[in-house]
Amino acid sequence: MSKSISELEELARKCRVEIVKMVHRAQAGHPGGSLSEIDLLSALYANYLRAKPDDPNWDDRDRFILSKGHASPGMYAILAEMGFISKNDLESYRVLGGVCQGHVDMKWCPGVDFSAGSLGMGLSFGMGCAVAGKLANSKRNIFVMLGDGEIQEGSIWEAAMAAKHHELGNLKVILDRNRIQNDDFCEAQMRMFDIPAKWQSFGWNVMEIDGHDMNEVIKGLDFLIDNKDNPAILVAHTIKGKGVSYMEDNPSFHGAAPNDEQFKQAMEELGEVVA
Repeated sequence: MSKSISELEELARKCRVEIVKMVHRAQAGHPGGSLSEIDLLSALYANYLRAKPDDPNWDDRDRFILSKGHASPGMYAILAEMGFISKNDLESYRVLGGVCQGHVDMKWCPGVDFSAGSLGMGLSFGMGCAVAGKLANSKRNIFVMLGDGEIQEGSIWEAAMAAKHHELGNLKVILDRNRIQNDDFCEAQMRMFDIPAKWQSFGWNVMEIDGHDMNEVIKGLDFLIDNKDNPAILVAHTIKGKGVSYMEDNPSFHGAAPNDEQFKQAMEELGEVVA
């Protein structure tokens, strides 16, 4: 049964709590992009993704490719909420041999369909999955989440061109447009100009939304699902570090952990009681 808007918002809040807990516990990781993506992932996993937590390798499942794989705490949080892994597994984040590696890894974690590392690879991988699905006459959709700094990679645009060439209507991209990459704001690192127009010029169907307004997120995901004859991209405008005041729009928390005092503040802001 599909979750309501309020249920999805609460799901995302709970995931934000776990994201901050994971990164604080490990004293390492990438909280900013995990917090920006989690509203989108919560709605996708709860209401759209065809998958079976008790059978994560079900052949006809939809695939979700987290190309910006360093934002793994967000994915681990939603996988735990959906029952692919346990809440206890989250304590293995960035622990040697743990289920939850620093970057998502399909060899270690149930529910992960792509082993990430170098940026710019996920769209090509997802395109291959989409071609395979089409050849198999499968109903499965392939969802790929990209980071906006990541689309500075040339391989993204090669894959975008190929996806249109192959008319991959089962390929659905979500761009987490939080405007910050590893070292600074994207515009300071490498300007990308009119991103929606770029994708349109490659033949893709494009929609822009507020990636934190759950009503718009639902409309955006409906748009992706309804596009069956053409690759489509949802440009989701988000805020890096969303939900934690000192992380929001702060490049310093792309890949940094909160200290104990900051952790306590984050829990309070996220509505979580810390003993």
